Amino acid sequence: MIKVFLAEDEFVVREGIKNNIDWIGHGYEFCGEASDGELAFPLIQKLRPDIVITDIRMPFMDGLELSKLIKKEFPWMEVIILSGFEEFEYAKEGIKIGVAQYLTKPIKGDDLLKEVDAVAARIEEKRRERLIREQYEKEMEEANLRERSRLFTHLVTGEKSPAQLMELAGNLSIDLTALQYNIVLLLLQSKAHLMGEYSDSVVKVEEKIKELEQEYDFLLFDRNLEGKSLLFKADSQEALQKNLDGFLENLKTILAEFPHITYFGGIGVCVNRLRELPECYIQANRAFAHRYFSSENRIVEAGAIDFDTAKDRNAFDLTSVDPKQIERGRTTNFLKFGSSEEAVYFVDEFLNGIGEKSLESEMFRQYIAMDCYFSVSSFVESLGYERGEIRQPDMTGGVLKSVGSVRDYIRSIVSDAIDLREKKSSSRYGEVVDEVLSYIDAHYGEEELSLNTLASHVNISPNHLSMIFSQQTGQTFIKYLTDLRMNRAKELLKCTVKRSSEIALEVGYKDPHYFSYIFKKTQGMTPTQFREDGAKTLQEDGTEDET
Repeated sequence: MIKVFLAEDEFVVREGIKNNIDWIGHGYEFCGEASDGELAFPLIQKLRPDIVITDIRMPFMDGLELSKLIKKEFPWMEVIILSGFEEFEYAKEGIKIGVAQYLTKPIKGDDLLKEVDAVAARIEEKRRERLIREQYEKEMEEANLRERSRLFTHLVTGEKSPAQLMELAGNLSIDLTALQYNIVLLLLQSKAHLMGEYSDSVVKVEEKIKELEQEYDFLLFDRNLEGKSLLFKADSQEALQKNLDGFLENLKTILAEFPHITYFGGIGVCVNRLRELPECYIQANRAFAHRYFSSENRIVEAGAIDFDTAKDRNAFDLTSVDPKQIERGRTTNFLKFGSSEEAVYFVDEFLNGIGEKSLESEMFRQYIAMDCYFSVSSFVESLGYERGEIRQPDMTGGVLKSVGSVRDYIRSIVSDAIDLREKKSSSRYGEVVDEVLSYIDAHYGEEELSLNTLASHVNISPNHLSMIFSQQTGQTFIKYLTDLRMNRAKELLKCTVKRSSEIALEVGYKDPHYFSYIFKKTQGMTPTQFREDGAKTLQEDGTEDET
């Protein structure tokens, strides 16, 4: 309901406007009144009316002064000025300020109501346009997240120049300008975590982290199942560290509210150029890889990684090897959840944990290589592949003659296993996306159809579904759905005489105004223009106009 406020110094006029018009009956709320502008403005700040009716001549603060204050603080608020003078200068000043109407007194209640109705209609139209824009921006958020993710990839791979990175960031309204940078990789999981499982609690924590972006000057990027990336930036190392420390303190406070959420983070090293972010990311990944070797609920700094190297200084014997460092479960866990780009860091930390001195023994190198081979081949068999997919270590050749050769061998078989896992997942994801596409085709006319609906249908998380849908189809879910709806709408516009409002409802838009907005946004013309253009095309081809 639109709210109306009245500022009028004449008591009789004020009472007449307030009581002689059936505000409620005409759909308005008369929310307040004041006898001058000075008293009116604080009330207006508190009540936030949509329309302010004010006399131009009032003691203490007149209507023009009040209007200036209103339009400065609440530019969306509409002002109707009443005046007993028809002087052009007053009207001119009112127009300059941005008032909606300049009316002369005396004015009848019906006439005033007619002017209020006209202003209210404009307000409703602006509201509708704003809601339409907000709805469209919300629907396009998935595409925005995808573009943000691509930007982060460009930042950490070094494949774009700083100028190109700045341009890409500018397109997303992101400011990359800073003198110092650092990257934090963060993974949140519920203790009952399963691959792709949806967790309301994790989403709530991520939303709380999002709220800290401006306070601690970082940019949040989605890494899908691998968690989140946070790019911290500041104008000095001191400011950067202060923001990072403040964020970590807040994170601990947030996570204390969710004891069933586990977390692990890796922090890179501070760099002072965008072109140095790839090295920062490498260091953050090295720290992040420690989640396979450390306890849960830790944030590891790359610069603080320090293995116990005492055994490296001693002659090798089995008692110098920590059995926990060669536990098979760690390798299997990484094969299940790790990524290809993490393989090099995982293997490095795995071997560093064993100790360089231990690996100087050829027999022990062979043992480690064989143990990794059996772990990897067993995992590959669990995926349904043959063990022969994984290369066996050559015990007679030179493959295992040095620590470096063992490192390269283990890296290669771990990477091969992850590639096979991804190939298997891609095949399974293809089936999931096929099911999703069938569901969309059957339900695209339902306005409630959303990524969450589809995720629930195929029993995986919305973020996970968004990722695999984009991978399999090459476009986001919302773009696919919008294109499908628009193509069906164009078909109906050309081949039926149905009204646009009927077509809007049929293709999934209850609000015909929003349908028209989307249609024009995607097709470059309104539904009416498209229909008329189609009719002209048919006539030019010698075919009767079916519409």
